[in-house]
Amino acid sequence: MTNPLLSNWSTAFEMPPFTEINDSDFAPAITTALTQARENINTIANNPDAPSFENTIDALEQADALLSRVLGVFYNLAGADSTPKREALQRDFAPLLATYSSEITLNPALFARIDTLWQTRETLGLRDEQMRVLMLTRRSFVRSGALLEGAARDRLRDIMKRLAILGTRFMQNLLEDERNWFMALDTDALNQLPDFVVDAAIAAGTEKGLQGPVITLSRSLITPFLQFSPNRTLRQRAYEAYCARGANSGATDNRAIAHETLALRQERAQLLGYDTFASFKLETEMAKTPKNVRDLLMQVWKPARSAAMADADALTQLLHLDGIDGPIQPWDWHFYSNQRRQTLHDLDEASLKPYLQLNRMIDAVFDTANRLFGLEFTPLETPLYHKDARAWEVTRAGQHMAVFIGDYFARGSKRSGAWCSAMRSQQKLSGDIRPIVVNICNFSKPPEGACALLSWDDARTLFHEFGHALHQILSNVTYESISGTSVARDFVELPSQLFEHWLEVPEILETFATHAETDAKMPAEMLEKLLNAATYDMGFQTVEYVASALVDLAFHDGPAPADPMQKQAEILEEIGMPSAIRMRHATPHFAHIFTGDGYSSGYYSYMWSEVMDADAFAAFEEKGDAFDPNLAASLEANILSQGGILEADILYKAFRGRLPGVTALLKGRGLT
Repeated sequence: MTNPLLSNWSTAFEMPPFTEINDSDFAPAITTALTQARENINTIANNPDAPSFENTIDALEQADALLSRVLGVFYNLAGADSTPKREALQRDFAPLLATYSSEITLNPALFARIDTLWQTRETLGLRDEQMRVLMLTRRSFVRSGALLEGAARDRLRDIMKRLAILGTRFMQNLLEDERNWFMALDTDALNQLPDFVVDAAIAAGTEKGLQGPVITLSRSLITPFLQFSPNRTLRQRAYEAYCARGANSGATDNRAIAHETLALRQERAQLLGYDTFASFKLETEMAKTPKNVRDLLMQVWKPARSAAMADADALTQLLHLDGIDGPIQPWDWHFYSNQRRQTLHDLDEASLKPYLQLNRMIDAVFDTANRLFGLEFTPLETPLYHKDARAWEVTRAGQHMAVFIGDYFARGSKRSGAWCSAMRSQQKLSGDIRPIVVNICNFSKPPEGACALLSWDDARTLFHEFGHALHQILSNVTYESISGTSVARDFVELPSQLFEHWLEVPEILETFATHAETDAKMPAEMLEKLLNAATYDMGFQTVEYVASALVDLAFHDGPAPADPMQKQAEILEEIGMPSAIRMRHATPHFAHIFTGDGYSSGYYSYMWSEVMDADAFAAFEEKGDAFDPNLAASLEANILSQGGILEADILYKAFRGRLPGVTALLKGRGLT
């Protein structure tokens, strides 16, 4: 029987044939794809012809096309709809793929061909894009150890294999902790909650096969519970469980994994000639050095901490009015902050939420993309990997641009958080290949037949992830290695965070924020209050984020800590972390930095990109039109379509004319 992962896909837009794919197909498909990729690499490396861009770089770009296709399906399924079999396959595949990657970058004959091209690059008549790809390819090989020899080369290979195993284990431990914990609610606890939280708790219990409502560790459920439950004991129990993910001892404890990961990263950096892993990692980012990162974070930390401390005093007074002595605790913050917001802004989450219907917010996202970039979205009736996922064809002026898949609801088989990925990336080397882009979120699923409602934070997440999707959809480059979001880590968040701003454009909310039961538009008074409260509690939000970024940086900017948890505590004490606020991502569940290298030493990148996104949206505000066609065209031409074709600072300056300072960020967060 033909393996569907290895056959040609005759589906619409060559979508993966999900209904034909079984978990048992992945291992043999990976084996076949790896064999083919290795044969292709050996052919390139041992080619008797003199190296040319076509027979080396072009060939290398296409060498593992089948492997990329299979992995594009597998890792999307493993993250969004995990099963015990898929988790086992992840553990099996991690060392195999790390070994394969090392075989490529540590292949002397292959690197010799690349290096020859680099040394003679001025004589090759290369286009700018080809020159960029050649530079990035050689740099990647060097940074992966191509210049190492002997024992150092072998040790680096072992380190990379071990790091791949550790990253997989870290994520799976976290997923298991999140999947296994829940807190049942009795009638008294339920009666104290607004209807939308009750509905979400009932749906969460149903998803787990239970008879009654439960609170899970899904952020979209636990946050409103913390906001609205007056039961302090239950709030503390839920909050502490959320913070304890990955630190519950036993088989799923991530603390030893974090320690070993940090030690191996530091050893890797030193093998490659760097003092610290942070110095190695940041060399290719916009920030360039740990000092530049720390300087930015501390410029934001000081005003954010001052705002948070003032808010803590105000919330403590509310706590005391309830007859509770002592300072406010982390599990109290959301509850009393919600009360205070109602007092200051006359804005109640329970009254607001019916106006933020998921389907209407999806319409808002699509309408914004249409008005800015002329994109149109048509629902696709095609089999997908899960019944909750849905797909649209993306077109412009009748031309196919992409397939977009949205998978929005939390479930036990999905890892936490929200992300954007591509099952297939845009490129032109192998023909006009258009992407298959996926947005994954973890919103609370309503009971059957009920309308899915979002919090304001959920709606922002929806816009954020679609900003990443636009970076993929509008990509217009030749080479997949620089396509879409293949850019500096501290630049990749610019399109996503910039797109968030359109959620706050009044005409978007006036059109799409309609009541789930009456279909009435959001009252003008409520809309005004909502926008006026946009920076409410920003001290808290900034402190919990910046603290995490500073810990990440400190972990990697020096010798690996003997005890990461002790090091975390020392850093938080040094910066004066408010006792009522905890890190957004404590070490044992800091998936951004411990499930792979992507955000290691790079969690700051959201803040670095925010400096640009605040300044970039200010350009639209200066025009007096959030949909200014010339600015939208410039944004696409200079950033969204360009992928990694140029250095990030060059792309930004082409759009804005200059690089920004931190002022716009502080103003946008209300921290001036």
